[in-house]
Amino acid sequence: MEPTESLLDGADADAPIYGYTPNKAAYLRRLKRIEGQVRGIARMVEDDKYCIDILTQVSAVTKALHAVSLGLLEEHIGHCVVGAASEPDPDRRSEEIESKVKEASDAIGRLLR
Repeated sequence: MEPTESLLDGADADAPIYGYTPNKAAYLRRLKRIEGQVRGIARMVEDDKYCIDILTQVSAVTKALHAVSLGLLEEHIGHCVVGAASEPDPDRRSEEIESKVKEASDAIGRLLR
């Protein structure tokens, strides 16, 4: 999905446009929520809460981060990989597609470790 001008109003004109750019505010809200959850976990440890309750919260944060990761990966494929496929120069297109697919594959590999 390509961002429209209205989505970029007030944005730095020199800032790059990535696949997640139209959803940047939503990603930031989710990450702020996750940040709050992590601070809550730290308080639980400080307050000597039951270990299973802490692990439950760690699991929730892990799942939330995975959801963000998968969303970003989907945005990368939908914007960057598809964008590479629309490169007009056939030689450059092949290189760009290979590069963007490798980036996605590497990211998937890191997520699965």
